[in-house]
Amino acid sequence: MSMKLTKPKAILFDWDNTLADTWPTIHQAMSETFTAMGHEPWSMEVTKERVHRSLRDSFPEIFGDRWEEAGDLYITNFRRVHLEKLTPLEDAEEVLKALKDTDIYVALVSNKTGSSLRLEVDHIGWNCYFSKVIGAKDADEDKPSIKPVLLALEGSGITPGQDVWFVGDSVTDMECAYNANCIPIFYGDQDLSSERFKDFQPVRHFKNHADLVAFIKGF
Repeated sequence: MSMKLTKPKAILFDWDNTLADTWPTIHQAMSETFTAMGHEPWSMEVTKERVHRSLRDSFPEIFGDRWEEAGDLYITNFRRVHLEKLTPLEDAEEVLKALKDTDIYVALVSNKTGSSLRLEVDHIGWNCYFSKVIGAKDADEDKPSIKPVLLALEGSGITPGQDVWFVGDSVTDMECAYNANCIPIFYGDQDLSSERFKDFQPVRHFKNHADLVAFIKGF
């Protein structure tokens, strides 16, 4: 997909591994959960490949009828370490600071459970950058559904469309952008030529936040 990007009215960001490096915590919590449930833990590579949907959408496929038990275990394991291990990605705050100097509406839309998400945002002092912080279970459905996007924009006077960017690091983020008719922007160093991105190519791919900062400052 190729399109000239113009200044948007709103930018919606994913959180995990788009603005904050949370893979070590996610992988540790998943490994402990797999072990407790009698499953073979995934490698970090597999974790990065498979973890992008919300717990309530992905755990039934992994754990079957015991998915709620596994979900409770995962949340317990995750919350034990997530704040101490939380690390902002390089230049991510510079992106948010640059946007703070504009009239662009900025919100978070994550598949991390909403309560955990808000704890993390508060922990690193980034509440001031977001008009809304929307996580899993805050809306009736999670990404890639349009419902969390609608909730994130509620009250802003902005409707989902081509003047709204969705910035994320997973195919679920890109699919969510497509479903909401927003502009899909990919962050990270993944190979977007793989089969799973075939139907959800981004309009633009930023491999680092320094490039995104420079682009925003060019508005």
